[in-house]
Parts: sequence; structure tokens; C-alpha cells
Amino acid sequence: MTDYPALYQQKKISADEVAARVENGWLIGMDAALAQTPAIMDALCRRAESGALSGVRVQVLLDIFPFSFLQDEHLAGKITGESWFASNGARKALAAGFADFIPNYYRDCPRHIRANYDYDAFCVSVSPMDKHGYFSLGTVTSYSPAMIDKAKHIFVEVNENQPRAVCGTQIHISQIDGLVENTFELPTLPAPKLDDISITIGNLIAEQIPDGACIQLGIGAIPDAVGLALKSKHNLGIHTEMFTSSMVDLIECGAVDNSHKQIHRGKSVTTFAFGSKAINDYVDDNPAIEILPVDYVNNPEVICRNDNMISINAALEVDLFGQVCAESIGTKIISGSGGQVDYVRGACQSKGGKSFIAFASTAKDGTISKIKPSLTPGAVVTTSKNDVDYIVTEYGIAHLRGQTLSSRVKQLIAIAHPNFRDELTFDARKRGILI
Repeated sequence: MTDYPALYQQKKISADEVAARVENGWLIGMDAALAQTPAIMDALCRRAESGALSGVRVQVLLDIFPFSFLQDEHLAGKITGESWFASNGARKALAAGFADFIPNYYRDCPRHIRANYDYDAFCVSVSPMDKHGYFSLGTVTSYSPAMIDKAKHIFVEVNENQPRAVCGTQIHISQIDGLVENTFELPTLPAPKLDDISITIGNLIAEQIPDGACIQLGIGAIPDAVGLALKSKHNLGIHTEMFTSSMVDLIECGAVDNSHKQIHRGKSVTTFAFGSKAINDYVDDNPAIEILPVDYVNNPEVICRNDNMISINAALEVDLFGQVCAESIGTKIISGSGGQVDYVRGACQSKGGKSFIAFASTAKDGTISKIKPSLTPGAVVTTSKNDVDYIVTEYGIAHLRGQTLSSRVKQLIAIAHPNFRDELTFDARKRGILI
């Protein structure tokens, strides 16, 4: 029988030793949020700062640590960040011109990884090794299996605080080239403050969700407000891209029991979890949550297999045709497509399903309408006019799917802020799209 503890000791090295193995021109992959390896990345950046590295690329999604290669433009040409989602530090680095962006639907990341990239290394944070020599990838599966398949070398950071997901991706000690012990308190997201607008929108959406529905919630004040409003519901299920703090609350209060799902009955399904410490505690050793690859979890053909599938996502602006921009302000990249389209399509294909795009009607203290005659020049269309289902603001709900253009225009103007309705009406009549 293999002596796994002895093999563990043989492979234990420092973060600087990992960085020393990296060569010029390497492509390194990391997954989302708590899967990332701050000690290894810090060591890698120190080596690059010394002038010992050039041409290294690091792919990441939803960066939550202050990686120097996304903070310091002096590392340009030495280490270049490539983001699958353009959040946090990646967003700023992109705006400054020293990072790159990979447009994608989240569900397609594993396919792109397997088809287009050969990784010199995959770096990932894991829970402590079990007696069989396995490490859990904790709260994230996402596209990690694809990167594991395509990586020449695998380096892990072992964090005693990383939860052990029993229904998530595991990696064996025999697969890794080196491990770094790095125990620290896992980052959390502060709970968003719920204002009157978020609560109003949350209540409007909750009224449309029947008992027994299966839900996907995004992150932020509006999804949290929806979660709060759903506490009085019964027999809800969860099939979601991101498992959030509000979902733990719904499980603990009894609103979610996953008993009416058509697939994975009795289980909450996600591809990664991130938010409060309560999430990490819930995931740890819990067979009631399955953390599965994103090409399965976000596949619309899988999503729609649950009846009454409800998806709730956000937008930066929507035009009178119903085109949704959720990832740029004009030409400035703010985020990526993520899984919005995956869940819009999956929910709309579900028996009894509904997809909601929800946002406050205005921005910048009421000076800008988020419902516009046309999208801001250069704005990226995330969800097309043909996919969009329901649009929600604090002024009501517009049901656009299958409706005429004139009907869409009337409904969208009706849920715009009153200060902008005359302007929107004038523009629509001028363009001949309001009959």
C-alpha cells in the first residue's frame, strides 16, 4: 500500500521553489475565486520583478486576490493576466491596457481550454489530503477538470480552511508536481446592503416564483433581496452557477429542500460557491451539495430538465428592442458574459420556466436611465433581443419574449423611471417603433 503521507512530504515545497520551476513563455491556469493560489502567484511575481521571467501568461476567472500582475503595469511583458470574466483587478488592468480578455460563455470554458490551450502549469487551492491521497478542490469545480487534463504540471496550495467538498472535484497526490502549505482565513464577500429599490424588485420577482421552482441567483443586492422574499416559499430547488449566501439562508429556513427537482433531486447543484463563511461551513463534508463542472451545470439542455426553472441576472442597460448589456459601459469592459445567457436559455426552455433580468431603473443618482432608446455606442450585447424574457425594475415587470416590437417598447417605457418616459416615448415615435 502506498505511503501517502510520505509522498506528501516528498512533494512539499515552498512557493518560491514553485516559481523557480516556471520558465519564460509558460502559460499558467487558475480557476475562480477560492480556487486561486495567492502564495504561488506572489512568488511568481517576485521572480518576474527581479527580471528572471518574461512572456509568462496567467489565466484566471473572478480574481479575488490582489495579484501583482493585475495591479502593477511594470510587470507588463513579464507576466500578463488573461481573464475569462474581467472582474476586480482584471477589470482595472484591462482598462489600463496591460491585461487581456477571453470573451466566452462560461459553459464553453472547458471546451475552449481543451481545444485552444496547452498549459505548462495549473495552480489550485485544495483542502488537506485525506487518507486515500485525495485533495478536494473545495468550493470550485468550474473548468478545473479541463485544466487538469491539459496541464503539464500541477501545483497546489494546501489550506486547512479550504472546505472538503465530498461531491466535487478531487485531485490525487500522484497527479501533482508540488504542494505548498498556505493556511489563511478564506476571503469572504460582505453582504450587500438592501435598499428600498432592491427590496421592491426582489418582491416583484418572488411573486412570479411558484412553490417547487428551481432557482438560479446571481450576486448582489437584488438577488439577495429575492432570496429574502423567497423565505416564505416551499420545496424550492437550487441549480445555479454560483452558490450564494442567500441560498444557505433559504436551505436553513426550510424554503429549499430540492424535493421537486427532476434531476439531482435532494441536492443543490452549482459549479462554484463564494460569499460568506457560512457557505464554506455548509460545503464542508456535505453530500447535499454537488459542485460540478461548468460545461454540465451551465448547459442549457441540462438546466431546462428541471421544471419551473427560474433564472435571475443583472444588466447595466437595456435598449427598446430588449437587447441586454451586462458587461460594458460603452467600450469599457466591466465584466464578462459569465453564465447569464446559459441560464436565460435554460430557463426559457424549461417547462414553466422564467428568466428575469433585473436592475434599478436609473444610475448616477437618478441622472441616467438604464432603459435607453439604443445601447450606449460600443456597448456589448450580452443577451440578445431574441433570448430575453422578463425585464424588471422597481416600477414593474416587462414580458418581452414573443412580443411585438411595439409591445416591447410600451412595456419597457412603462417600467422606466418616470423622469425618462417622455424622452423614451418621443424617441420611439421618431424611429417608428411605437405604434
